Amino acid sequence: MSEFKREDLGGARFEELSLRGAVFHDVDLGGARFDVVNLQGATIRGALVADVSIDGEIRNLKVWGVDVVPLVDAELNRRHPGREKMRPADADGYREAWELLERLWGETVDRARKLPPAMLHESVDGEWSFIQTLRHLVFATDAWVRRAVLGDPAPWDPLDLPHDEMRDTPPVPRDRDVQPSLDEVLALRADRMATVRAVFAELTDERLTEMTEPVPEPGYPESQSYQVSDCLGCILSEEWEHRMYAERDLAVLESGKSQN
Repeated sequence: MSEFKREDLGGARFEELSLRGAVFHDVDLGGARFDVVNLQGATIRGALVADVSIDGEIRNLKVWGVDVVPLVDAELNRRHPGREKMRPADADGYREAWELLERLWGETVDRARKLPPAMLHESVDGEWSFIQTLRHLVFATDAWVRRAVLGDPAPWDPLDLPHDEMRDTPPVPRDRDVQPSLDEVLALRADRMATVRAVFAELTDERLTEMTEPVPEPGYPESQSYQVSDCLGCILSEEWEHRMYAERDLAVLESGKSQN
């Protein structure tokens, strides 16, 4: 077992490591940043937690014995009307959620068009640029709708942008540095959004409970069967959350305070 005691590891970078079962005692984590980390089952006691920001997939997070996730969830729904629609229970709910997303994304794109084109390639606090966000949503649709649900073994466009933590998976493209124009990406987005709209238009409650046919060819997601509701629910979540990120970062760009 490795031990680090009375050492200054300030500024160190820990990447693609396993710290399962590790013990942190009397450790200064001030200013630390945790990206794509698994804290499942973690216990934090006797801690000073102040000015901390957490986002991600959060379940059963207890503070002083109280699961705060339902409280946070309710507050987010209050602040962002329509968010509660992103977990529909039937086919009509999926159609209603998608109609709302298309309207909201139209407003976000109109906001982005008011910025100089170069700004739409700028990163805010190390996050994806606006253009990269749109490219990632094209990838999400290709993966979970065109491949998983519709069975297209190779739905990819060269502009698809997988999530950073996904390992290279040929033939899925990955070119983070390319800088297409907003109109070029929007044309691609329009095509993919039309595909989702068509799927939702024909969706039935029975179809939501069905399992997809595994796609044998290599790609993403893996070649296995998925429940249709999980695939389509993933799309709703991706579209909602990434629009929220885009709105947050557009506000920073508008203020002229972006930091690559």
